[in-house]
Amino acid sequence: MAAPDGPLTHLQARSGTYVLLLHLPAPASIQVGRLGTFDFPSGFYLYVGSAHGPGGLVGRIARHLRHPKPLRWHVDFLRAHARPVAIWWSEGAERKECAWAGALARLPGADLPAPGFGASDCRCPAHLIHFSVRPDRKRFARAIDEPVKEVRLDK
Repeated sequence: MAAPDGPLTHLQARSGTYVLLLHLPAPASIQVGRLGTFDFPSGFYLYVGSAHGPGGLVGRIARHLRHPKPLRWHVDFLRAHARPVAIWWSEGAERKECAWAGALARLPGADLPAPGFGASDCRCPAHLIHFSVRPDRKRFARAIDEPVKEVRLDK
C-alpha cells in the first residue's frame, strides 16, 4: 500500500511502533467492549500500538483515523469520543509497544485510567496512558533513547 495523501504522507507501509495521541475535551464514561466501563477524565490519551501486518504503519493508523467505523479494538471505543491530534512513530520489525507504553507511563503526569486497555495480548498494565496536558515527544524519545517521528493532525 502506498502512503496516502494528507496527514499520513510521511508514513509508509512498513512495520513499526506508533503512538496515537487523542484529545478528549470533556470527561466521559465509556463502555470499552468486554473490558468494562471506565471514567475517562478530559485530557490527552496516548495509545501505543504496533503495525506488523499488511499495510504496515500507514494501514493501521489510517484505520484509527477513520470515523465512524466498526468498534473492534479497545481504542475504537475511545476514538468514538476523542479527536486525533498527532501520531508518533518509528519504523522497524522489532515489537516495541510494551516498552513504549512503559516509558510513557513513567513520564511525569502519566495516569492509567483503564487497566488492561490495549493490552489483551500481553502482561502490561495498559497501552493507554492519560495526561492532563499534552506530553512532549522529545522527552518521550529521550526516555526510550531512540528517534521518534511525529505528524501533527491539529494544525
